[in-house]
Amino acid sequence: MMGDFLFSDEPDTPVDNTDLGTWKVLIVDDEPEVHAVTKLALSDFEFQNKRLEFISAYSGAEAKTLIDEHKDAAIVLLDVVMETDDAGLQVVKYIRETAKNNHIRIILRTGQPGQAPERQVIVNFDINDYKSKTELTAQKLFTVIMSSLRSYRDIISIEQSRVGLEKIITASRNIFSAHSIEHFIEGVMQQLTSLLGISDQAMYATTLVAQNPASQNSKMIICSGTGEFEKSEGKDLEEVLHAEQLSACQEALNNQSIIYKDNYLFAYCSSEYNHSSMLFITGIPNTLTDTQRNLVEIFAQNVQLAFENVQLQSEIEATQQELVYRLSEAVEQRSTETGNHVKRVAHICHALALGYGLSKQQADLIRLAAPLHDVGKVGIPDSVLNKPARLDAPEWEVMKTHTDKGYGILKGSAHEIVSAGATIAKEHHEKWDGSGYPEGLAGNKINIFGRIVALADVYDALRHKRCYKDSWTLERVVEEINAQKGTHFEPKLVDVFNANLDELEIIIKRYPD
Repeated sequence: MMGDFLFSDEPDTPVDNTDLGTWKVLIVDDEPEVHAVTKLALSDFEFQNKRLEFISAYSGAEAKTLIDEHKDAAIVLLDVVMETDDAGLQVVKYIRETAKNNHIRIILRTGQPGQAPERQVIVNFDINDYKSKTELTAQKLFTVIMSSLRSYRDIISIEQSRVGLEKIITASRNIFSAHSIEHFIEGVMQQLTSLLGISDQAMYATTLVAQNPASQNSKMIICSGTGEFEKSEGKDLEEVLHAEQLSACQEALNNQSIIYKDNYLFAYCSSEYNHSSMLFITGIPNTLTDTQRNLVEIFAQNVQLAFENVQLQSEIEATQQELVYRLSEAVEQRSTETGNHVKRVAHICHALALGYGLSKQQADLIRLAAPLHDVGKVGIPDSVLNKPARLDAPEWEVMKTHTDKGYGILKGSAHEIVSAGATIAKEHHEKWDGSGYPEGLAGNKINIFGRIVALADVYDALRHKRCYKDSWTLERVVEEINAQKGTHFEPKLVDVFNANLDELEIIIKRYPD
């Protein structure tokens, strides 16, 4: 008989088991009974679809360790008297002054109020509430936890907004730099998820320019992601989303609109030159206000505009670089060098520059300018340029003029890539000991770009076959370059070469003859 009502009927609709995480509550008390009672009283507590995760510490020393391990803890229920009469107060000082954690809400609990008078503690210590254990009933504990979590939620939301806004401002200032779009989109998504009061789970995906936006088979690639999608960048959208989500994405794409589902949304990102992009956010509340929906629309439009502006800039830079490569390759092929020599030298220089300690901006600059190092060979007669045997003295004097010819072609430009190319063209045959040409510069008087290209050029030339020689083995090349340490090449640069040899060999293999 009792079996008729032991279990309720199965629900008609499936339960949403979406894991939105937990609120971490650190219980610090030397009495195990306090831990047990606290957990029991709050066992069914839930706030914004997230339950509590309890972490126990039984001393002030243990609490300090756990505070460092759980920087995302929302609340600490902290006893005052433990291994010492002021152990809890010392934990408060550690949290605020040493760990610099101003987010966590500290609720001081004491069974001996006389040991730490409330007024004195509130004034002198940065705590958020003070309760006597005798007055903290289950209901009052529920109330204080609820109010503390609301405060913690708002503090985290403000902090996320600050971080997101900071990223947007920084990215806006550098909107035309080659790599700012990733930071811009990341900041926009973080700001949006924060303003909506949701988990930090979002991603931005776009189709390739060559694809048809209206096609049902267009492949969307994830450009940026936060939360669980952070490691999905570069993946096909179909690899990350399940069938129901992909269907909603296609619906938003077809209707060029925003589609809201149970706990996620797809926002179609439109602009004048749109080639189909999508903003996906999960963990949204069950109901969004009209203001929040308008905010999603504005963000969706602005993200696409920013993306296309930077994409256009990147396309211009890529076109410039390709033109430099093609012109430089034409010069190299005239001298029977391999066409990929200039690409290898460019990337080798980039790796050496970073290893040497130059900034990323300087490393990018030398990568773009290095292909121009031998542009002056265009003025050298074929009989000298392509002679398979060793050049005689007059021929060698003619060959050496290519540095001045290259400098003459490139000098006087107001653009830093061309200007850097002029310096490289003139100085990459100078030697550290002053025995190079055209001016016999020595040591640091040789521009660092010239010193780096000198080593990169020799390394690549020795590793590949030329009209006057066969390719050398890696061991022989390394031996030769190290033998020229302090004479042809800067000693520090040779050390960088040795330290980054594996990466340099990858570059060699990536662009074969």
